[in-house]
Amino acid sequence: MRAALYARVSTERQADRGTIGSQLALLRDHITAAGDELVGEYVDDGHSGARLDRPGLDALRDAAEAGLVERVWCLSPDRLARAYAYQVLVLDELDRFGVTVAFTDSPGLAADDPQATLLTQVQGVIAEYEKAKIAERYRRGKLFRARAGEIVTWKASYGYRRIPRSPATGQAHHEVYEPEAAVVRRIFTDRAAGITVREICRRLNADGVPSPTGKPTWGHSTLSRLLRNEAYIGRVYYNRTESVPDRRPTRRNRQVPRDRDEWIPIECPRIISDELFQAASRVATDNSKWSPRRAEPGQWLLKGLVKCGVCGVGTNCHKMRGRNGTWHRYYYCRNHDPLRAGGEQHRCPERNIRADALDTFVFDHIRAAITHPDQLLAGEQAVTLHTPIPDDELLSAELARLDRKIDAADAERRRLIDLYQGGFIELPEMQRRATEVAARRKELQHKRTSLAHERTALARDNQLRRRVHDFAARIHAVIDTLDDIQKQQLLRLLVEDVRVTGWHVQIRLRIALDPPPPDPPQPTSPTGKPLPVPHPVSTQDRLRSVSDPERRQLPTQRPRPWPHTCRDHHH
Repeated sequence: MRAALYARVSTERQADRGTIGSQLALLRDHITAAGDELVGEYVDDGHSGARLDRPGLDALRDAAEAGLVERVWCLSPDRLARAYAYQVLVLDELDRFGVTVAFTDSPGLAADDPQATLLTQVQGVIAEYEKAKIAERYRRGKLFRARAGEIVTWKASYGYRRIPRSPATGQAHHEVYEPEAAVVRRIFTDRAAGITVREICRRLNADGVPSPTGKPTWGHSTLSRLLRNEAYIGRVYYNRTESVPDRRPTRRNRQVPRDRDEWIPIECPRIISDELFQAASRVATDNSKWSPRRAEPGQWLLKGLVKCGVCGVGTNCHKMRGRNGTWHRYYYCRNHDPLRAGGEQHRCPERNIRADALDTFVFDHIRAAITHPDQLLAGEQAVTLHTPIPDDELLSAELARLDRKIDAADAERRRLIDLYQGGFIELPEMQRRATEVAARRKELQHKRTSLAHERTALARDNQLRRRVHDFAARIHAVIDTLDDIQKQQLLRLLVEDVRVTGWHVQIRLRIALDPPPPDPPQPTSPTGKPLPVPHPVSTQDRLRSVSDPERRQLPTQRPRPWPHTCRDHHH
């Protein structure tokens, strides 16, 4: 009788261990003992029995349909299929083609033996239950190990090597692989410097740096994923996705992301600093925010910087024609759209903002700030909390005095040892005096370390002051010659965002330019009632103060002349 054998292992690891070979040897022995003629061997290495679309099984079914085999030998029903429904489907199909199935670990499926058929079906159900039980235990075990801080994923990110769990090394963990880690640092440094992803790929390819898969060409998507990988700042996450049924009939499951609070963080050695990672991420954010698409170049100095002070969301650029035919440019809150805001009741009440007036207003304030070094240094002093500036000569003299005292303490300790070795003092006395000397030296060393840090900070501050004065002198000579594109680039370097609420404009800078004002005492009237305190000006000036200085302190109850239509008006 013409016979074929079918063998399967679930994972590539089982295939590497050679378990498929033991199945084949056992099946060949049974075919020889039964006197059948082996006409074909159908094998699935590393294919799950929970799936029906396996190349070996498909080839066996095609051979049975073509009448090439009369009997199929298999180790057990779970090798044919793990799912009971799939077992029944395959067995019925083979029986319809006149092919009998023989299991070496189970009784034969004779048509007149209902007990054997029942036993085989029960084995199929048990195999399906066993698979689900093993999968659940495996999942819970990996979650437990991940929460204990062990790396449970088998694949390490580029720049790392996974060290398996062993008695010598302990838990499975990642170690930095320096040849690849140097490439990672280079990529993040280039990206933080503003170099595009495609240019970084081109440079890596030109330098012959192999990709994470060992190919000579780096792909754009590969590099983009690398730049978002938080493993390089010491955080690996597990349990980020879950498997759900796929709607497509050709696939069983698909992976969907979980909520971030369900992720399990696992520590690993960092390759780059948090600041470098954030700087590289900020470049991608800025590129998306400041994309020139659908905007006239240079016509919107604050594109991507203006935010609604009421909603806190960004604004869009829009150009409208007035009744006199003149075009006007506006920034408007994105929550003007009821669909974007989540309903008509959540629609933003703020009016459109004249772009030309706001652009001029903000640029004038930035120009005044960066061309006055005293104001820049006031912001720097605000960051350092107005600490008194020490004198460098006094610090140097104090450091020299502390060095002499430390040397004297060391000499005193050596003399104590000499006295003990000469027999002039006993051990308890030597230990007591040595303890006093060590405590005094430790205090002196602590003072010296603090003064050394203070002197380093002073040198850095002095260098900053010189640079600020030089910067202000250079920028003052060229700032009035900048075109609109250059003005836009300057604002994007200095301004974090511009928040507009009614008449008020708040300019938030990426560097501090104003010292925090002290809390002034609230004035009182002769009757004892508190008087209103005027609002500070600084970088929180009013939008209407561009052309009318008297409106700088306008009361908030005054009606706002924001336009209901697109008429030409002044801000």
